Amino acid sequence: MLTRMALKSLRNRSGSVVLTIMSIAVAVFLLLGVEKLRTETRESFLNTLSGTDLIVGPRSGSVQLLLYSVFRIGNPSNNLSWDSYQQISRHPWVDWSIPLSLGDSHRGFRVLGTNEAYFQHLRYGPGNHLVAADGMLSLAQFEAVLGDGVARELGYQIGDALIVAHGTGEGSFTEHDDLPFRVIAILEPTGTPVDRTVHVSLQGIEAIHSGWESANHRDPGPGAAEAGELAAEPAEISAFLLGVTQPTHTLQIQRAINEYPREPLSAILPGVALQELWGLVGLAERALLAVSTLVVLTGLFGMMTVILSGLNERRREMAILRSVGARPRHIFLLLMAESTLLGTFGAVSGALLLNLAMLAGAPYLRASSGLHISTSTPGAIELLVVGAVMVTSMLLGLIPAWRAYRNSLADGLSIRL
Repeated sequence: MLTRMALKSLRNRSGSVVLTIMSIAVAVFLLLGVEKLRTETRESFLNTLSGTDLIVGPRSGSVQLLLYSVFRIGNPSNNLSWDSYQQISRHPWVDWSIPLSLGDSHRGFRVLGTNEAYFQHLRYGPGNHLVAADGMLSLAQFEAVLGDGVARELGYQIGDALIVAHGTGEGSFTEHDDLPFRVIAILEPTGTPVDRTVHVSLQGIEAIHSGWESANHRDPGPGAAEAGELAAEPAEISAFLLGVTQPTHTLQIQRAINEYPREPLSAILPGVALQELWGLVGLAERALLAVSTLVVLTGLFGMMTVILSGLNERRREMAILRSVGARPRHIFLLLMAESTLLGTFGAVSGALLLNLAMLAGAPYLRASSGLHISTSTPGAIELLVVGAVMVTSMLLGLIPAWRAYRNSLADGLSIRL
């Protein structure tokens, strides 16, 4: 009965009620959106690499090495020699290794030079393999394997030719157009930076750079076939991934690489580096959540202000209710019910708005940034936020409800001529 009366009262003031619900919905949408992006980004980062025991690169910070070697963010400050890579890979405790060569791009997408060990040993998520959606996974000298995002955005198909450019920007100054690569495979979507990467062979990377003396001029020399014979293996690489035979050997190999006598190297544990990364961005995450929470509270205080400002205009309504038998406590409970309903409608609308936005925006986020956003049913966080907004709106409703209660008592005891 009381809820029905509250709904009818809100319907009579539909204009201000709709605006109040919209302000609460937008605030809840912002709070849940920040939390959703935070958790999904962490999950996406955690799923990018699994089964890799060590990441090795030239001496640098662990976060920098993790970002450019795994997430294709930033660039290495230096390279390591191919001889060092081979010597470390031949260690009896090393099970497998994947060389990585970065520094080139294709129309804004990063180009990664590697070998077929990349497709054999790289894992993502809970141990998932890289699988070809079309074509065969191999890396001959001038062959390219595209991530799903690259192929979809640029419209490439098997057999198409592509030109690798020096540098990692959208508008690279130097294009190696005399030695094109041919697309031989397109990977299935992974929800990781692999989707936005062009994979080519180390020999192909070495061949296209052979003979370049400046940023925009190649000396006249051999064609593609001769360049292939010239560049059998690279002189340097950017980093490499290691898998060890026994987990107990990991720390010993890490220490040996960090103390490598031939050149300064860094070996990092991916999980430890990720925790260091979260420590760096944790302050920004907490600041965003605090701002979003304040926005929600602002919306709820706005709701309370709307109810309070309308109390004097509703004295006639309250008087009519009193005349038909409503007692002051009924007026109190009516205002409480109205504020609770406003908060509930706003919170539920915000949660629904977020899910609709995720359904519409998830493909764009996956294509533009490689970030996979799940569109599952509302989880514990969403339910907790909706419940918290309902309880807070009910508590804030105590203030206008108490004022309405006192006005009702005063109007009932006073005699107006």
